[in-house]
Amino acid sequence: MKPLNAMKSLNAVRPRTLRARLVAGVLVLLALACAAVGVATSLALRGFLLQRVDQQLSMTVGRFAASLEHHDENGEDGDSRGQSRGTLGVRLVGGHVTDAAVVASGTVRLTLSAADASVLAGVPLDGKAHSVDLTVLDDYRVMAVAGADGDVLINGLPMEGANATLHRLQLVEAVVFAAVMVGTGVAGTIWVRLSLRPLQRVAATARRVTELPLASGEVELPERVPYDDDRTEVGQVGGAFNRMLFHVGDALARRHASEQRMRTFAADASHELRTPLATVRAHVELARRDAAPVPPAVRHALERIDAESARMRSLVDDLLLLARLDEGRPLARDEVDLSRLVIDATGDVRVYGPGHRWRLELPEEPLTVTGDVDRLHQVVANLLGNARLHTPEGTTVTVALRVSGTGEARRIELTVADDGPGIPEELQKEIFERFVRVDKARSRASGGSGLGLAIVRAVVAAHGGTVDLESRPGRTVFRVFLPARDPAVS
Repeated sequence: MKPLNAMKSLNAVRPRTLRARLVAGVLVLLALACAAVGVATSLALRGFLLQRVDQQLSMTVGRFAASLEHHDENGEDGDSRGQSRGTLGVRLVGGHVTDAAVVASGTVRLTLSAADASVLAGVPLDGKAHSVDLTVLDDYRVMAVAGADGDVLINGLPMEGANATLHRLQLVEAVVFAAVMVGTGVAGTIWVRLSLRPLQRVAATARRVTELPLASGEVELPERVPYDDDRTEVGQVGGAFNRMLFHVGDALARRHASEQRMRTFAADASHELRTPLATVRAHVELARRDAAPVPPAVRHALERIDAESARMRSLVDDLLLLARLDEGRPLARDEVDLSRLVIDATGDVRVYGPGHRWRLELPEEPLTVTGDVDRLHQVVANLLGNARLHTPEGTTVTVALRVSGTGEARRIELTVADDGPGIPEELQKEIFERFVRVDKARSRASGGSGLGLAIVRAVVAAHGGTVDLESRPGRTVFRVFLPARDPAVS
């Protein structure tokens, strides 16, 4: 779990936009380059300073240490003349420190600790400079040589000056590199933003295209990506995007033309079928009125012809209505008392579904909308008929009206809810499509054509409203939202 959490934390910190990633990448590379330059210059300067100290030490090695066993004319130990301040002199006999001093204003004798004496005793007698860290005097560069009396003479120079110079260089580099990083970050951000401006135009064009209603109807894609040079990566992306838009626009135009042909065919076919269907029903009714005796089989056949022709007439009327709505033909614009319409539709469905429990929840004041009374009645009747057909007897169906929102957002909400078995989840997304049936195996005698809810959605959309569904076992609710009529106008 810890590696997974670490990866999540890393992803949260990682830059998301391309611009941020490019600037971050440049800054990381620049930081690595600055670090490499800083390390290289520090090592080079340290080597140079050590070389200078070693040269100075080699010219004076053993001189100050050899003078520690003698006294000058003033009675002082050691000869500090010509020695730089901080010069260390140590004399060892038999591996033990016998004399130790450092040059200050004069020669100052030192009392070394056992650790410092051990460090100095371990300096190789090779005439080369070595670095030691003394608790009394800090960092020193020392060199050991053999004395004339069989002793060992050690001279040393402090590294304080060299270290101060090195630290000063590192401080200057840190300040300069920080300023360079800040300047590069600002300049890089501006430069990357200017460089990615063509790509932002591609993204803006794509966003405008996604806002277009591409699902249905005639669609135009006037948007194109402005680009200047096909030799650049952004220019190639813009050109490819424009070609894709051309192909998408052509496909949408072909689809719209095909839909128009299908709508025209459905409207013409539905209109032409109404006359022969009316003729068939008229002849059936005429035959049934004949006083001459009719065999039972023939009478049954006439009844079936009449029932199926009535069913086909209803289907043709539904198809014709959908075709007209698809073509955008205007509906009637009258004042409709939606409360009265709901009461009438519920009263009608009670006759066909006496085994169901029908409930009304209506406000005291009537609610009115502007629209086509026949089409709105069909919406309510289809929803109630859908609840009657697809729920068992004993189901409670509740029809409710209420007002939601205020001002321009004021809407009338019509709900038809039942406590039946519900609609399968896999069908809920397409339940308002045409010829979609909840029960695939039900008989045509008891089932509908699959156009009822499609008509509901089309009629509601033509009135400027919306319809949605919420269903689970034991609770199914269809909600219709219609623009409310202004009370002042009413």
